[in-house]
Amino acid sequence: MSLLSIEHLTVAFRSETGQATAIEDVSLRLEPGEILGVVGESGSGKSVTALSIMGLLPEPAARVVSGRVVFEGQVLTGMGEHRLRRIRGPGIGMIFQEPMTSLNPIFSIGEQITETLAAHGERDRPKRRDRAVEMLERVGIASAARRLGDYPHQLSGGQRQRVMIAMALACRPRLLIADEPTTALDVTTQAGILDLVLDLREQLGMAVLVITHNMGVIAEVADRVAVMYAGRIVEQSPVELLFAEPAHPYTRALLGCVPTLDDDRVRLTAIPGALPDPRTRPAGCAFAPRCGLRVDACEAAIPPLRPLGPTHEAACIRTCAG
Repeated sequence: MSLLSIEHLTVAFRSETGQATAIEDVSLRLEPGEILGVVGESGSGKSVTALSIMGLLPEPAARVVSGRVVFEGQVLTGMGEHRLRRIRGPGIGMIFQEPMTSLNPIFSIGEQITETLAAHGERDRPKRRDRAVEMLERVGIASAARRLGDYPHQLSGGQRQRVMIAMALACRPRLLIADEPTTALDVTTQAGILDLVLDLREQLGMAVLVITHNMGVIAEVADRVAVMYAGRIVEQSPVELLFAEPAHPYTRALLGCVPTLDDDRVRLTAIPGALPDPRTRPAGCAFAPRCGLRVDACEAAIPPLRPLGPTHEAACIRTCAG
């Protein structure tokens, strides 16, 4: 049984101008101890997928139209808030985007970590403090005991990100969701955070869902990768296979934007156009207006994911035509 299974999930948002479908017919699975990367441009539906798993969609604006999320055999979709709170933390931890806005500026980092532990049943104050020190040390915060009293504004961007990881891991979750864990960090700090995630996966045996727009992050940490575009999965495969044999034109375009050491191009390749408005997506393939390989059939119907091999599938009529 998979640790996490997302089955044909569709989520929509209501607004004054109508309903917008954020993600549509999304299916993913994650095995124990595996790192799955979900990659795509901003607006592809990656973060909405993560919030759907956690039961943190903004209500009443957002609603699950169809499908379900299953974690360790329990259906999370439609589960009451009280039961979900018992799963968040010891079951699923999450590193949110932008730690400066996710951390509370009026509480010390020690208070915020120990509050998480108290919420999940640790009543002994000294034990909570010791656990907070342990987690800060584990994520590489020097002089951890002394830094418990620091406030978020006293930390660097990389340190705040490490504190967010410490908070997410404080209850030893079986699954960690890392939503853009390296956004706005310099290259050196980014490398340190990615190494940390890999080390903690090995130490704790947890599975990790990494959400990013950065193909370099995917190459660094993921075992498998799912490519999202306009709210749908357009390709899935093991990471090595995806980089060696990308099948969907969007995946190829993403890889074409990545610089390499032996690249002698003066300018990087750009993907023309922009993501479609989720309220008025085209009837066929959402990538067709930006795709240099499109034919008339691409605009007639949404292409389903089709297998290209035992572990590789893509949603493109040109690639999957035979």
